[in-house]
Amino acid sequence: MEYLHILSVLVVGYIFLFIMAKLLGKTQITQITPFDFISAIVLGELVGNALYDQETGIPEIFFAVTVWGTLIYATEVITQKYKRARKLLEGEPSIVIKKGEIIYEELKKNHLDINQLQHLLRSKDVFSIRECEYAILETDGTVSALKKPLFATPTIQDLNLPINNAELPVTLILDGEVVWDNLKSINWDEKILKNEIKKLGASGVKDVLYAEWKKGEALHVQTY
Repeated sequence: MEYLHILSVLVVGYIFLFIMAKLLGKTQITQITPFDFISAIVLGELVGNALYDQETGIPEIFFAVTVWGTLIYATEVITQKYKRARKLLEGEPSIVIKKGEIIYEELKKNHLDINQLQHLLRSKDVFSIRECEYAILETDGTVSALKKPLFATPTIQDLNLPINNAELPVTLILDGEVVWDNLKSINWDEKILKNEIKKLGASGVKDVLYAEWKKGEALHVQTY
């Protein structure tokens, strides 16, 4: 009965948490704030603690997850509708470098040291603080950096080059299997695809690890 209880709690908890994650949206992962981090831990603990508590059944798990999920959802609604609540619940960005100068007070307030700042800047392709004009510490812990004009990458407009329309690449084969929806989106069929990959040295789809199509360019194929 103990193993059956653990199995039922894991299965039901998995389903409930999956549904809750879908309802709360992608910000739980991609734009996680300190409050989101706490909420995710609590949701996991609600299910985890029930594993070894024989008195806690599926109704109790459902009730606890529902109540906590409702509170998180209500918080998200409040922050969307009321700007004043965002600062309290989500925090606000902090300028940690201004006009090339490090704002030490902001670093201290956000418990960030110089080494951590350098690490965050390197993730934005800024390998020297002297290259940075502005740096903003976002609410999710990442840094947005604006390089000084001397170190900034020139744009097409700066170089007076002709502007070409941007096109998204389309994955046609992944791990030896055809992505049929993508193939139809470019008006290709299986016969055309096989002919194209054979021109590039692949005997068949199963031999292709990855194939990518982009308008105006040759098909890119990588075999196993």
